[in-house]
Amino acid sequence: MSLTALALAVLLAQSPASLAAAEPTHDRVDVAYDELSAGRAQDALRKLEAAGAPKSDDPATLINLGAAYVANGQTEKALASYRAAVNSPERYDLQLADGTWADSRFAARRALGQLLRANAQASR
Repeated sequence: MSLTALALAVLLAQSPASLAAAEPTHDRVDVAYDELSAGRAQDALRKLEAAGAPKSDDPATLINLGAAYVANGQTEKALASYRAAVNSPERYDLQLADGTWADSRFAARRALGQLLRANAQASR
């Protein structure tokens, strides 16, 4: 499986989980999920960068920014985004692309680890 497909399959995080029955749409952060899941990583990157994602503390935004960077071949920026998500003061559960839920720091660590392993294998 390609690095891009692996990153996107694991990391496409959606909006934060809510305990309320109905989540107000004005509280949702657009993390370019639709663009990434449709394979439009360049569009996702443009959207996220225009919204100030590189300076965000939001883990879902940073994880998806990392996935967009990976898909666009910008490994160093992806590593920085994943590290920022790991170190974010915000933390909550995210729904991943496969429908499972994970703590945002766990998801960011997982993404970071997978990217580091993929880079190590590629450099052999």
